[in-house]
Amino acid sequence: MKAAREHNMADWQLPDWEDAMVKAIGNDKFFRWFDSGDIYRIELAQKINRVIRRTPNTKHWLPTRSHKFVDVYQILYAIAKLPNAVVRYSSDSIHGEVDLPGNNSTIVQSPEDFDKDKHGILCRAFQRAGKCGDCRACWSKKVTTVSYALHGQRIKEPKLQEV
Repeated sequence: MKAAREHNMADWQLPDWEDAMVKAIGNDKFFRWFDSGDIYRIELAQKINRVIRRTPNTKHWLPTRSHKFVDVYQILYAIAKLPNAVVRYSSDSIHGEVDLPGNNSTIVQSPEDFDKDKHGILCRAFQRAGKCGDCRACWSKKVTTVSYALHGQRIKEPKLQEV
C-alpha cells in the first residue's frame, strides 16, 4: 500500500495526468478512486473533479476523509452534485458510528457487529476476497451508509493503564 500511495502522490502532479486518467477510465462503467490514499491537496481535488466531468458515462465512487478540510470540502460538494459521482464521506469510527451527512461509510468490528438499523448496508466484499463482485452499493446515491467489516477481524481495544 505504501508504494501505491507514493506512486499516486507523484503521479497526479504530472502535467498530462487528467488526460491519462480520462484515457485509463475509457469506457468503464464504474470507477473507484483511491484504494490507497486520499485527497490531501486542493489541486488534486480540482483535477479529480475535471476527470469526473470528462467521463460522464462512468459512475465514480470517491471515498474520502478529506471532507474535514474546508477548501477540499467545497470541491467534494460540487463533485457530489454530479449525476455520475458519489462522494462517500468516511467516518473515523471503527465501531460503526456515523455522524456525517449525505453518502457516507463506517467500519464495524466484524460482520456480527453490523446492525442494519444503525449501519445502513454491510459491504460483503470480505466474502469475495475483497472484491465488489456485482454489488454497486458504494456507487449508489440511494445508499446513505455503507459499513465495512474490518477485514473480518476484531481489533483489540487498547488497554488503559491504571493510575
